[in-house]
Amino acid sequence: MIAPHSTATPASARTVRKAVVPAAGLGTRFLPATKATPKEMLPVVDKPAIQYVVEEAAAAGLDDILMVTGRHKRAIEDHFDHAFELEQALAAKGDTVRLDAVRDPARLADIHHIRQGDPLGLGHAVLCARQHVGNQPFAVLLGDDLIDPRETLLSRMLRVRERYGGSVVALMEVDPAQLHLYGCAAVETTAEDGVVRVTDLVEKPAPGTAPSRYAVIGRYVLDPAVFDVLERTPPGRGGEIQLTDALRDLAAGGTVHGVVFDGLRYDTGDKADYLRTVVRLACARPDLGPEFACWLKQFVAGLPEDGVTEGGRKRRRAA
Repeated sequence: MIAPHSTATPASARTVRKAVVPAAGLGTRFLPATKATPKEMLPVVDKPAIQYVVEEAAAAGLDDILMVTGRHKRAIEDHFDHAFELEQALAAKGDTVRLDAVRDPARLADIHHIRQGDPLGLGHAVLCARQHVGNQPFAVLLGDDLIDPRETLLSRMLRVRERYGGSVVALMEVDPAQLHLYGCAAVETTAEDGVVRVTDLVEKPAPGTAPSRYAVIGRYVLDPAVFDVLERTPPGRGGEIQLTDALRDLAAGGTVHGVVFDGLRYDTGDKADYLRTVVRLACARPDLGPEFACWLKQFVAGLPEDGVTEGGRKRRRAA
């Protein structure tokens, strides 16, 4: 307990240094590829999706990262560890480019791992981080939700947290037909452009019932008060402990703000968006982009109007 005369900085004003990356999901949308490979380890060009997430956190100054995984996610732990035999082999060949690429994941931040155990939802995964985080504000980045590396969403959310305290969520305006896939926020404007106060949250609202077109995407900066709320939050939609439900409780007290994001975001848990992500990021690479974009233009120009190749038609007829 802090004595009355203590000069300790209250949790609401502390600089955020820790991040939590929930990565315990089963990845059922990508079966059979994810039967033995974690969905977060699926390659996006030449790096696993989760490495982009960790790089984003590190670029925003978060140097202590806890990954919440499951028993089938050992590959994630191995990826962010040193591979001594491989490093020695590359060093012996003088292949410094690939050697740096292999070493980089382990050098991004101080990375820790904990297993969720039972898959009881995102709220439960966040609650698993309580002992590691302690009484400090922290960020949460979902492991298959990528923000384009050229964007600065997380850094802006951290600045909003410093200004207002409480918790901050990332919001994106989406097609009303897609709102049932997200947590959805009711908001009030503030004096700051692109920053709103969240007054209510609904997890995956039924069609026609969403309070706005603002969906919560996979970036959060949370006050440690969320842990006490999660402790008493009963299972919600899907029988899981929903982080959205806990944030709804905090929003009722006026302590949740939202940063409206209109940049590039990729859901690598969705097959079509995963393919778009690979194409976009490959085209942005100076070493791959020019040649790949040239081929892509030729390929698209040769597609029939319905976009289905002859090989695709044959497979469809056979099915």
